[in-house]
Amino acid sequence: MWGSLRRNKRVWIVQDLVAQCTTYLMTPVNRLFKKIHSLIIFLQLIGGTRRRSRRIGFAPDPCCRCTSRTVVAFIGGVLYRCYSLYIVLLCCSSLIRLGMSHDDQHGKWTVSSSDDDDEAIPLSGTTTSGPPRPTASGHSSHRPASPPSPKLEPVTATVEVKPEVADPPAVSPLAVGSEARQSPLTNPLKPVKFETSPLLAGKRKKEPSDGSGWALSDSDGDDDDGDVTRKSLGKKAPPSPKKKKQKAQTERPPSPYGRLYVDDPEDFFESSVPCLDETYRFYLNKVTGLDRKYNSGALHIRDILSPLFGTLKKSVQFNYCFDLAWMVKQYPSKFRDCPVLIVHGDKREAKARLLQQAIPYPHISFCQAKLDIAFGTHHTKMMLLWYEEGFRVIIMTSNLIRADWYQKTQGMWMSPVFPRLPEGTGESAGESPTYFKKDLLEYLASYRAPELEEWILRIKEHDLSEARVYLVGSTPGRYVGSDMERWGHLRLRKLLSAHTDPVPGEERWPVIGQFSSIGSMGLDKNKWLTGEFQRTMTTLGKSSLRSDPPLHLLYPAVEDVRTSLEGYPAGGSLPYSVQTAQKQLWLHAFFHRWKATATGRSHAMPHIKTYMRASPDFTQLAWFLVTSANLSKAAWGALEKKNTQVMVRSYELGVLYVPSAFNMKTFPVQRNPFPVSSSSGFPVPFDLPPTCYSPDGTEQCVCICSSSVGQNTTQPIKNHFQYLDFSTLLNSMPRVEPVVLQLL
Repeated sequence: MWGSLRRNKRVWIVQDLVAQCTTYLMTPVNRLFKKIHSLIIFLQLIGGTRRRSRRIGFAPDPCCRCTSRTVVAFIGGVLYRCYSLYIVLLCCSSLIRLGMSHDDQHGKWTVSSSDDDDEAIPLSGTTTSGPPRPTASGHSSHRPASPPSPKLEPVTATVEVKPEVADPPAVSPLAVGSEARQSPLTNPLKPVKFETSPLLAGKRKKEPSDGSGWALSDSDGDDDDGDVTRKSLGKKAPPSPKKKKQKAQTERPPSPYGRLYVDDPEDFFESSVPCLDETYRFYLNKVTGLDRKYNSGALHIRDILSPLFGTLKKSVQFNYCFDLAWMVKQYPSKFRDCPVLIVHGDKREAKARLLQQAIPYPHISFCQAKLDIAFGTHHTKMMLLWYEEGFRVIIMTSNLIRADWYQKTQGMWMSPVFPRLPEGTGESAGESPTYFKKDLLEYLASYRAPELEEWILRIKEHDLSEARVYLVGSTPGRYVGSDMERWGHLRLRKLLSAHTDPVPGEERWPVIGQFSSIGSMGLDKNKWLTGEFQRTMTTLGKSSLRSDPPLHLLYPAVEDVRTSLEGYPAGGSLPYSVQTAQKQLWLHAFFHRWKATATGRSHAMPHIKTYMRASPDFTQLAWFLVTSANLSKAAWGALEKKNTQVMVRSYELGVLYVPSAFNMKTFPVQRNPFPVSSSSGFPVPFDLPPTCYSPDGTEQCVCICSSSVGQNTTQPIKNHFQYLDFSTLLNSMPRVEPVVLQLL
């Protein structure tokens, strides 16, 4: 037999391979063959030359007549072939393990068919409120703690569910939005502890998104496959542990005052045309849990879509986060089947989830906004409503998700009903003194979407001359020359230069910015905030005087969030990552707290975004802006190439109030906006003057730190940040840990 081996130099072939090799089997085998490999190297030196060994696999030297050396060479050949077999077996085992369903607390895993890795942080905040998806197209948010390639995901059973419009699939109202926003809302009642084991660390909620969120605004659902029987391909799965019962659709975040708002108060929605401010047409949203007077003159989405405001025929919803099942229910039953066009910016998996939400609603169609520049979002929040009586525009700050309409402070501008122009009227007819019609048409045309052509023609047919606000929008792109002033903060600068007048002592008139999210602005304030943005905000008329007034930035402190109606989960819609905060420590010198005693909304965390220029005594306003744009270069644009080009990443939209459009020199500030009165004062949504953060550093700004996949621990950040261990809150922020920014 030995002679045969020497003559033929054949490679041994294994007849029967082991079908399944688990990790428990391969681990000791791996250790054994590591030792064998070392022995092979030793025997190789004894059994023959290195060249011949590589060629024939430790076959004995034909010239060798030494029996002991021949035996050693044979043993080396056997070990070499065993080791080769082990390598083949190891590869097969890996493939087998990937092909098999692996049952652990992450669920059953299989090879993903997706080429993208966007499931960890979806682009926008959409969730599936429809039926469960088949395994072939499904994607899960969870990731295993095993090696990152290939990508794994849970296998769900293929369940055929027929769409039913009357009873759409239920989805938790709290688990919609960006990753930042949904994470705090996952389990706000029972405390849990951080787990540092590799298995638990690999679990990850999927967006968003606030959103919250990040959008962190904003705000996506956590697909729970626990209610679907998991099956491996061709094999019955072992029983899985019991899952928590999904929250009822009517359940809302708990109030810190011991109340749980399950049902809407009987007087929460209007049964008759409410008393509204017809001068400025700026409204706050209704908030549950407040005294009734603070909701007088405020609006809910059901009020906006109510038959009291017009007989609806068609509508368009521009937004960032959508919960389509909830949105459809906000339409009155008589309008619930009217065509709705959804304008969104979702891509890939997020888009697929959004489309799946619409399966039970054949009257919903879609228009995808083009986002050609990285990190841009479709953040515009607008409604176009076509009535039998005319046409209406609503520009707002709320996402179309339930969490944004009940216990947060939101704002909106609602136009009057614009009547239809007589037949044969020219396209230039129906323009307002603020050129609102032209600017709105230009904004819609920037989408370059065939789905919006119908609405562009429809707007041209209506008289928008009653609009008294200026449109301030942002659309993605790089602009040069005169186009630089079409969008972003340069658009605002142009309007303030053309339609406002200088005021005496303007260097003492502070600029106030209030927002719900903060982006990266550079290593020092001169990079963008004071170098570009403040330069725009301080523009008053065409005066060459460029003052350097105070800049007050309103952003809630830890205590504001802790005592809010939603508690700490409200921080999910206030995204400011700790990584960004570390790079711009200079920013917290501008921070002021959220106080809204006059509007009764001190405990309703702000998702509204407002900017204004106030007098030194805070009794007058030089202008006021409500918009979807947060404090970021992506939203407002940033100059490039020695200020010869501006780059804007996102879609944003807001309206600017200037006194000249209302035949005033300045706006008087209305100290008590509620209940609504005939006062000419402007209803500022928060208290003036703003309240500074404590100079001794006892008041702190909450930063949100999203742990990376596979990690679930938080380390204190040296020098400027201190980790605040909210041990009783870890339940409400399973994947988002609060990190406190200590003021210097």
